[in-house]
Amino acid sequence: MNIVVTGASQGIGYEVVRKLLGNSEHHVFALARNKKKLESLSKYSLGSTYTYFAFDLLKDNYKNDLIPEIIKALGKVDILINNAGLLINKPFAKLTNKDFDLLFDTNVKSTFKLTRDLLPHFAKNAHIVNISSMGGYQGSSKFKGLSLYSASKGALGILTECIAEELKDQNIKVNALALGAVRTEMLSEAFPGYEAPVRDDEMAGFIIDFAMKAHHYINGKIIPVSLSTP
Repeated sequence: MNIVVTGASQGIGYEVVRKLLGNSEHHVFALARNKKKLESLSKYSLGSTYTYFAFDLLKDNYKNDLIPEIIKALGKVDILINNAGLLINKPFAKLTNKDFDLLFDTNVKSTFKLTRDLLPHFAKNAHIVNISSMGGYQGSSKFKGLSLYSASKGALGILTECIAEELKDQNIKVNALALGAVRTEMLSEAFPGYEAPVRDDEMAGFIIDFAMKAHHYINGKIIPVSLSTP
């Protein structure tokens, strides 16, 4: 499988790549801004092919600088895991225009841009998996300080449903996973002292299994993945 993973330098993305590299059948292309952390994943490769590329998804040079690197390494993409994300925990009254732009550019626009620019390069029956959040899942419990974060993840869910409909004639499947709390660096920074019930490596295993199999049965769905009830 030729697999692209964004946000691969820490947390869930890091663990997804680490686990994928344990299978010699995979060719993994990992994206993040931190080159050293991406490079550190090389030691986990057990016969798999690993390519990493330091890239800031908030930049506009996808077509010129990023897409050619992916195609040179993979040729065609079987699985795209849009995992890169940002969480800002701040009261609504104190949120700034910059916070809005950062959250929506990271959590929605980067997924839109990468998916759009990779469209000519997906393999038959490819699967795009967008990592959303229970905060953006309609009817779930909502929390103070997460209004813009949750709104951006809600937008990602609707984007998932819409592009799944548009791409089904191309035999490209698109689904989203709305994750509950997971032990990651991002969560710890936003909620100091809180310990989530699920480890990042545990959730990574679930995401990999979903990415490999779920598109044979479902398309355009937002799947809640949480130990709590919405």
